[in-house]
Amino acid sequence: MCERSERQFLNNVTMLTSNQVGFAAMLMQFCFKNVNSFLAALLGWILRVSGTQVQQTPLGKISRPKTRTREQKEGSSTQLTSTPSSVNYHFTRQCNYKCGFCFHTAKTSFVLPIEEAKRGLRLLKEAGMEKVNFSGGEPFVHERGNFLGELVRYCKQELQLPSVSIVSNGSLITETWFQKYGDYLDILAVSCDSFIEDTNKVIGRGQGKKSHLDKLHKVQNWCREYKVAFKINSVINTYNVDEDMCEQINALNPVRWKVFQCLLIEGENAGENSLREAEKFIISDQQFQDFLDRHQSVKCLVPESNQRMRDSYLILDEYMRFLDCREGRKDPSKSILDIGVEEAIKFSGFDEKMFLIRGGKYVWSKADMKLDW
Repeated sequence: MCERSERQFLNNVTMLTSNQVGFAAMLMQFCFKNVNSFLAALLGWILRVSGTQVQQTPLGKISRPKTRTREQKEGSSTQLTSTPSSVNYHFTRQCNYKCGFCFHTAKTSFVLPIEEAKRGLRLLKEAGMEKVNFSGGEPFVHERGNFLGELVRYCKQELQLPSVSIVSNGSLITETWFQKYGDYLDILAVSCDSFIEDTNKVIGRGQGKKSHLDKLHKVQNWCREYKVAFKINSVINTYNVDEDMCEQINALNPVRWKVFQCLLIEGENAGENSLREAEKFIISDQQFQDFLDRHQSVKCLVPESNQRMRDSYLILDEYMRFLDCREGRKDPSKSILDIGVEEAIKFSGFDEKMFLIRGGKYVWSKADMKLDW
């Protein structure tokens, strides 16, 4: 009896001691976690005040402060805009002209198979694309414009995009192309930098003895006949900055006259490994403003300075990679065909606010323009 009572007493003491130890351990762990949380919160507050980014980690681990990598900057800056409402698809880099300031040069001859290009365009439509603009290079070079025509038809007929447009130098466009594909095209922009033929030739906008200006007027007439909105793009540079184009632009009466300040892009028209040397074409901001002032009476003029241009376009290259131009060069994302639009657009450098400021959103469907054909 006495021996059994002694064993029971010892068991009770052991259980009590074990419970006390467990309670003490729990209390210490609780205190440690709260101290850690307090320190983490304090460190986070200090770093936020100083502008340094803190990497998020699980509870109980305090991360070292890290400066943002370039990839993180690209991703975070574009998280705000995940809808590619207007996309410029440069599906080829090949061109029959040799404009000295070209910023998308013939560094490759690659063109996606048409079914892959269509797949990418469908992905863009599903992600919210309303307008696609086909450009190059010269988009009419590849398969004599038939590849381009089929993409135009696909985007309007199958994807039912509100707006399908093209930027071209105009030299290879035929009336037959309009007859076959004109119904599916909303806007055709023709690049013309001068209304002086010799100036166009000096710039490189020409081929042999063919007149760039004669073809410009032909294309304008075809646009009217086949009910395609006509637009003109001009790059203002040292060779045309003093020209007065008011009379000619008003006579051609485009729906928009986009006037660009000549822009340098590392690796394209400036720096090592570039195919052009555009430094001699560059004008100052004041020279560009003087040109705009001289043409302020032209109602359809849409100016684009270097500042407005650099990050206000969603540009896809021939591999369907978004190109980030914020650093003065073209840094590609991975292809939307590999990682999807939502992920790739994070590395586009696209600034939606600047896109709206420069007039990127406008009446871009010919059905809504109410043009007098």
